Amino acid sequence: MSLAQDAAAEGRAAEGPSAGTRNSVVLPVFTVVTNLADGVTKVVLPLLATRLTASPALVSAVSLALTLPWLLTALHVGVLADRADRRLLLWCADGLRLLAVGALGAAVATDRAGIAVLLGAALVLGVAEVVALTAAAALVPALVPPGRRERVNAWIAGAETAANEFGGPFVGGLLLAAGTGIALGSVWVAYAAGSALLLLLAGRFRADRPAPAGPAAGPRPDVHREIRDGLRFLWREPLLRTMSLTLTVLCASWGAWTALMPVVATGRMGLSAGDYGIMVSALGLGGLTGALTATHVNRLLGRRRALLADLVTTFLMVAVPGLTGSPWAVAGAAFLGGLGGTLWTVNARLIGQHLVPDAMSGRYNGAYRLLSWGAMPLGAGAAGLLAQGFGERAAFLVFAAAVALTVPPFLRTVTPERLRVVG
Repeated sequence: MSLAQDAAAEGRAAEGPSAGTRNSVVLPVFTVVTNLADGVTKVVLPLLATRLTASPALVSAVSLALTLPWLLTALHVGVLADRADRRLLLWCADGLRLLAVGALGAAVATDRAGIAVLLGAALVLGVAEVVALTAAAALVPALVPPGRRERVNAWIAGAETAANEFGGPFVGGLLLAAGTGIALGSVWVAYAAGSALLLLLAGRFRADRPAPAGPAAGPRPDVHREIRDGLRFLWREPLLRTMSLTLTVLCASWGAWTALMPVVATGRMGLSAGDYGIMVSALGLGGLTGALTATHVNRLLGRRRALLADLVTTFLMVAVPGLTGSPWAVAGAAFLGGLGGTLWTVNARLIGQHLVPDAMSGRYNGAYRLLSWGAMPLGAGAAGLLAQGFGERAAFLVFAAAVALTVPPFLRTVTPERLRVVG
């Protein structure tokens, strides 16, 4: 992004005297509230599935359904985020979440919550998450002044990980132990509160797209052409392309870990739902630590080593459950995985916000997350099949090997010279 673009973005983010400051608070708080609810659902739904079946493939299918929409809808949602009011999209996403959680709660209350119902609810929640995260990511450079972005990105990344992987699983395990209705009701209230918070945002919520060149300009390009433009933009930038492909493997490994851990924890490790929530929450505790220390780590290690740390910590996160059944060792590796994941997220978002214009932000985020988050359902599905055929330990070790293979191309392309232009 040029200095002129930065100045324009700062102007858009500060249309009112305190708009930039208010947005810098509201966006992280909204992220905490909605991701806390997401984290509860990501524990509650798979654990509900374990009450209905002992099949690793079926339990993994529920986790897969939560992330499959990234693979199926991310590109189209990216175009939508560049065309529509992004705050309105966030409201629509929360509306979908409220409907899905309410319907699931009713099904549980009437003893009709079978695997098919869980899969349906998971798919709707997954679509809502695609819309919400794509729109929210596109709003940050438009509503937050450049000087505050590193701190806000750290807060948001930490909130996503801490709430989604730490607070959510911990609270979800406790709420589920207290009662499924209590857990789902709490999630519904959290999504409603998130919708109310959006009223506090100030600024421009639509992309700053270039105006057509004169009266003879043709109609707006169709959706598929805009999708191709977003993919082409991502692919032609070596730094963004390599980071996206690397993150594809990392997210597939996270998907595998998330899909297999409910079965491993409640089976081989013999943990209760509450104990499982506590163990999984180590991910979020690591993410919170990463958010609090990201700026200092960047200054100490530099962006390249901070990004590389995620490759190392993700390798440990998926390798340790394949080597030991100790809950403490698995939780420690999960803590490191959450720490590295937040360091990657903060730096990757800053790099993207620097290199990607506002008019391309939605499509870029859609394409970037397709190649990364879209890999999570593939990882979850592959992990379930590998575990079914060869056992959970073998499945974890296969993904650990895949992460190790990303290190050489990362070091070749993500060079100090390329990162220097980001600052």
